[in-house]
Amino acid sequence: MHHVRALLAGARRAGVDIVPLLQEAQIPPLLLGDDRARITPAQFARLFRALYRTTQDEFLGLGALPSRPGTFAMMCYASVGCRDLGAAVERAAAFYGLFPGGPELALEVGDGEARFAVRNDFVEGRVGNSGRAEERFLCECVLAIWHRLSSWLIGRRIPLLYAAFAYPAPPYAQEYELLFDCPVRFGADRTAAAFAAHWLTAPLVREEPALDAMLRRAPFDLLSRPEYGTTVAEQVRRTLTRRLRTSPRLPELGEVAARLAVSPATLRRRLRQEGTSFQQLKDHVRRDAAIAGLTESGEPIAELAARLGFSEDTAFHRAFRRWTGTTPGAYRIASGG
Repeated sequence: MHHVRALLAGARRAGVDIVPLLQEAQIPPLLLGDDRARITPAQFARLFRALYRTTQDEFLGLGALPSRPGTFAMMCYASVGCRDLGAAVERAAAFYGLFPGGPELALEVGDGEARFAVRNDFVEGRVGNSGRAEERFLCECVLAIWHRLSSWLIGRRIPLLYAAFAYPAPPYAQEYELLFDCPVRFGADRTAAAFAAHWLTAPLVREEPALDAMLRRAPFDLLSRPEYGTTVAEQVRRTLTRRLRTSPRLPELGEVAARLAVSPATLRRRLRQEGTSFQQLKDHVRRDAAIAGLTESGEPIAELAARLGFSEDTAFHRAFRRWTGTTPGAYRIASGG
C-alpha cells in the first residue's frame, strides 16, 4: 500500500479527486489507510495508466516539473540504434539531461562493476534523507524501469549485484529485494543499481517494430513485475503459482525441491538466506490469488476459499484478515467486486 500512496501523491497535490482513479483501478479506497493491505500487479498497472492519462505527465506529478507524454518513447527510439548496451545507457542519460527538472542519470564504471545512478535531489530540489516517500518512489521507479528496459534491449535479464538507496531503511524495506531481486543497501551516498561491467558490451537485439509493440504497454508492464527474478524464492513462487492455477493442493517442500533439482535441506537453507521460508511463500501466493479473485471476478467466497485449498470458510477468513487486516467480504464490497 505504500506504493499506492506514493503513486497518488502527485495527483493529490494537484487537487485531483483520487477516488475515481482508485475505482477505475478496482482498488478499494478504504485500503489506503491499512499498511498491511496489498494489491495485484494488474491493479497497480491500471492505477498507473489512469494517473498517466489524468496528469498528462510521465512523472505523474511527482517531479519538480512535468515530463510530457512521449518523452520516454523518444528516449527509447534514440537508444535502440546504439551498438551496445553501454552506448544506449549513455545516450539515455544524455537525453534526459536535456530536460530541466528531470532525473539526473549517470553511468559509472570501475573495478569490473557498472552502476546506474539517479540523483536523489532531482525531485523538488530535495536531498537524500529529507526526501518524502513519493520522491524516493520516483527514483526507485527510474531504477526499476531502466533495469528492465536494459534487459529487454539485449534480450537477456541482467542480474543486479546490489541496489543502493540514499536514505535510511523504511518500515517496508523487505519489499525492495522483491522489486530489484538483489541485495539492498540503505544509507548509501547515492541511489544506484550495480551490475557486472561486461554487460555494457552486450549488443542490442531489438529493432523499432519490437520497440513499437513494447511501448504500447510501457512503462506500466515494466513496473508491474512480470516473471522476472532468478532467486530461489522467485523460482519457488512461480512453481506454487502455476500449481494453484490448476489445483487447490499446493506441492510440499520436497516436491518443489525435486523440481528444482536440490535437496529439501538445501532449499530450506537457500530460502532462509534470502530472508523467507517455504511456508511464507505459500501464504504469499494464496494471499495474492485471494486478492485477485475478490477484485477481478464474481466467484463466490466459499468457492474461492476451496479453490485456494482451504477446507473451511472460517480458516480462509482468518487467514485473509491476517494478511490484509479485513475480511474477504468487506474487501470485495469496498472494491466493488
